[in-house]
Amino acid sequence: MKRFFSGLRDWGKDVVLKKVIGNSAYLFGSQVVGAVISILTANLLGVASFGELGIVIGFVTNINRLLSFRMGDFVVRYMGGFLAVDKRKEAAAVLKLAGLTELFTSLLAYIVLVLLSGWGAASFVKDAAIQPLFIIYGISILGNVMAETAMGALRVTGHFRSLALLNLVQSLVTAGLFAVVFFNQGGVYSVMLVYLAGKMILGIGPVLIALYFLPKSLGRGWWRTPLRGNLPDRKPMLRFAVNSNFSGTVTIFARDSEVLWVGYFFDTTVAGYFKVALAVINLVVMPITPFISTTFPEMTRHIARNQWAKLKQLLTRVTVISGTWTGAVALGLLLLGRQVLFSPWTLFGRTIYIYEAAYAPAYTVLLVLLIGFGVANVFFWDRSLLLSFGKADLPLKVSFFTMLAKVGLAFLIVPVLGYLAEAALFSAYFVISVGILAWYGLAEIRKHEQLETSAEV
Repeated sequence: MKRFFSGLRDWGKDVVLKKVIGNSAYLFGSQVVGAVISILTANLLGVASFGELGIVIGFVTNINRLLSFRMGDFVVRYMGGFLAVDKRKEAAAVLKLAGLTELFTSLLAYIVLVLLSGWGAASFVKDAAIQPLFIIYGISILGNVMAETAMGALRVTGHFRSLALLNLVQSLVTAGLFAVVFFNQGGVYSVMLVYLAGKMILGIGPVLIALYFLPKSLGRGWWRTPLRGNLPDRKPMLRFAVNSNFSGTVTIFARDSEVLWVGYFFDTTVAGYFKVALAVINLVVMPITPFISTTFPEMTRHIARNQWAKLKQLLTRVTVISGTWTGAVALGLLLLGRQVLFSPWTLFGRTIYIYEAAYAPAYTVLLVLLIGFGVANVFFWDRSLLLSFGKADLPLKVSFFTMLAKVGLAFLIVPVLGYLAEAALFSAYFVISVGILAWYGLAEIRKHEQLETSAEV
């Protein structure tokens, strides 16, 4: 017992762990309002309309992600690496390159969205009259022209409080607008405009915050830093960016399009079940999700400085935290989830629901998804660790082949076995891909430790 409490005291003295948890807490605190709005939206719109809204938002978001080149990862990997060794000009050049690239690809993404909006409405919502909603919500792409680059820079420079404050402001504005819509019993179009306003705040805000803080880290006039002569060998950087983007594309098809897939195979009602199940899952993973963005810069710094013991200690401790949380919540959902989420409650003589009874089929979907998301939540660092080593190609290969298997099997068995088969395939994708990437990431640490030991001998 004495040894146990001594170990806990060591955790309390871990500066990096305290920094990660603190930054994650800021980001987590700002996400709660959004989760409440999602629940109220589901009950306001009903199953089919909630699924329709999810399809519109998912389609636009994935078109943007398809062409984004994941500039946030690129900035953390290269700008973070340069700042770790105090190379400010190189870091500024990386940031400038990322911002210009994201500006171009965002404009391209909106053009692509407009061209594909009719097909999206017909194929996923199965209603051509919905096409204008795709184009209107697509304005969010134009509001996010440099958002990933800016957020990557703020993560590298440790301004998580500023991001959390921005998220809080966005949540409060969104909540206020949503309250107006809710009490006036607005429909899909009104709710979509509320979400659009929130996306615009989250798109423009990080850019303004980054422009304010970056001179302190990169120097005044950092944006005038010439690219020529201040960038390292461009081939590895290009390979990293392209591989990261392809990896993101694979992720879109395998992980971020479930509402779209079930809308394609079935209808907006089933899409509504999946959107609710995923919303509950997001509540489960919400406290851990910020760890992804807060541990990535720390891993990059440890690797740039060859601090292998500190890196392993960080991974061990955040995995214990994520595993404990995930296990506890999963047990609670298994034992009490149906009664708490989808059954009526009596409060002060009134019957209330968290989710109305029409959403009850979402509970079975939730339990199936919980297996895969649980594994991904525990080992949330799997992909970031490999990216910190510059191994963007490995996550791409693993994700690509597991995605091919998932999508191929979906066309074979989902129309026959029903929507729970899609949920099972989704979970299997997580278990297999995350397991492989986590194993390779830990193997990479062992390899570098051995190389360093050999060099010392």
